[in-house]
Amino acid sequence: MANCICPHFKAFKIATRLDSVITIQKWLVYCSSQESRNVRAASGKCEVCSTYSGRLHACLHCIYIACYDRQHIHQHAKQKDHMLAMDLCYGQIYCLFCNCNIYDTDVDKAAKREWKKCCQFNGFLESSPIPLPCWEPTDTELEYFKDNPKRLNLALNSHVGLRGLVNLGSTCFMNCVLQAFVHTPMMRDYFLAGKHQCVKDDCLVCEIINLFQKFYTGEKNALVPDRLLHLMWTQARHLAGYEQQDAHEFSMASLDILRSQLDSSTHGILPPGSQLKRAACQPNPNLAGYEYMNDSSGGGGDTTSSAGIIDQIFYGVCRSDVTCQKCGHNSTTQEAFSDISLELPGSTSSPWHTCFSPPHSAGGTTPTSGGGVQVNGLNSLISLQDCLRRFTRAEHLGSRAFKCSQCESYQESTKQLSLLTPPPICCFHLKRFEHTSKARQKIDTFVKFPKELDISPFMSYQLRTDDNSDSMNLNSLKDKNLYSLYAVINHHGDLQCGHYSVYVRQQRDQWFSCNDHTILKATSEDVLKSQAYLLFYHKKHLEYD
Repeated sequence: MANCICPHFKAFKIATRLDSVITIQKWLVYCSSQESRNVRAASGKCEVCSTYSGRLHACLHCIYIACYDRQHIHQHAKQKDHMLAMDLCYGQIYCLFCNCNIYDTDVDKAAKREWKKCCQFNGFLESSPIPLPCWEPTDTELEYFKDNPKRLNLALNSHVGLRGLVNLGSTCFMNCVLQAFVHTPMMRDYFLAGKHQCVKDDCLVCEIINLFQKFYTGEKNALVPDRLLHLMWTQARHLAGYEQQDAHEFSMASLDILRSQLDSSTHGILPPGSQLKRAACQPNPNLAGYEYMNDSSGGGGDTTSSAGIIDQIFYGVCRSDVTCQKCGHNSTTQEAFSDISLELPGSTSSPWHTCFSPPHSAGGTTPTSGGGVQVNGLNSLISLQDCLRRFTRAEHLGSRAFKCSQCESYQESTKQLSLLTPPPICCFHLKRFEHTSKARQKIDTFVKFPKELDISPFMSYQLRTDDNSDSMNLNSLKDKNLYSLYAVINHHGDLQCGHYSVYVRQQRDQWFSCNDHTILKATSEDVLKSQAYLLFYHKKHLEYD
């Protein structure tokens, strides 16, 4: 969120020097004295309906207080031509003409000064705008935990780690991705460990750490991620603006920024001398880490000592095999991936009428009118596994797409993708939005997805007969490819008017629905019947070298 993006606020700031903003912060938002608390208690209600709720806003021009939910502050803005107001709960400035929230560094500095006074007055730590110090247990505390292991577990009714995020104007896409990140176990362990040391003002990593700490303070009120949005706007220009953005794009952009800002040589979540096992693949230095090559040393060893934490958590290795149909020559490449995008029935650019190649299915697969899929003439709901089968099926490339190095000419060929090394966190992107010359639509096909997913059928050692995996160890490999669902991002509505929400798993199969600032208890059935857009699974068993 850039400074002074709203022309009304820019003119207001020049004319008033933010005098009314500081006054409202002091007397109506943070209330850092007994006198200001008395003022807030006496005047903190809507001038029209006298309610104390309904998201009260104070006009920056005349400090008129009215509620947002019943549009009374909007009526005042139209009558008086006073377009700027401040939310009395969160201190966020909103332009009623532009319909946008406003971030300004000077306002933010003033807010921090008032918050510090508020903390001093109330006698508690400045934990909201300032990162919490890293906690290290003492020897006495460690002994206590050993003697009382149950104390390490959260109570079933605990709300720690659950907080809403205020929508800053069509930012539900960001809120959902942030909720998924906060509930990603390995990200939580790293960002709460206090490993990152930085003095930069525009560091997204520092702001993410601040967000994680605020989530786990035990407080219940919703957070305003205005600075985080501001940093994303300045570092990912294609996401700037108040238009609705794509949650998948935001997820990829934020991971790329975090990946580039984290020092891969010094930041890790694992014990000294220990790294996650990542088969025998190492980054190709000539391809900036986006393509992988086999380790010719054959020694196993530590192949990820230089891998950053984002690489360790989200990046896996995909294998691509192109086979000449004349001589059988096979060309293999390996690429890194951070998520898997899956086609759905209903897409005009990639129809589902083609048959699966062995070993997936002996018969054809076609879409049905009820949002399901027809396999071997039988109607059934499409599942995530069906999408993965289609993703890893052998695809015919034609006679002019591939030049065989053995035949030294263009030949009929097939291409097959498979998973060589799956990441600890698997993100599946269901391609519901289609933007082509033929169609511009949202695909509403329901996709059935499991709570526990076995990706063994889509691994290279299962799909490729030339894979060198020991057949005697296939059963043990299967146990290592089990994943558990922990977050589901849903999209409601259509392309013109849509909204994102997310289900997150907190602990012991406790699910919650996060809809911006609203958090509600949910059931597993609610989660599994939702129209998923992004699915997040974590590996049940992590390997360490």
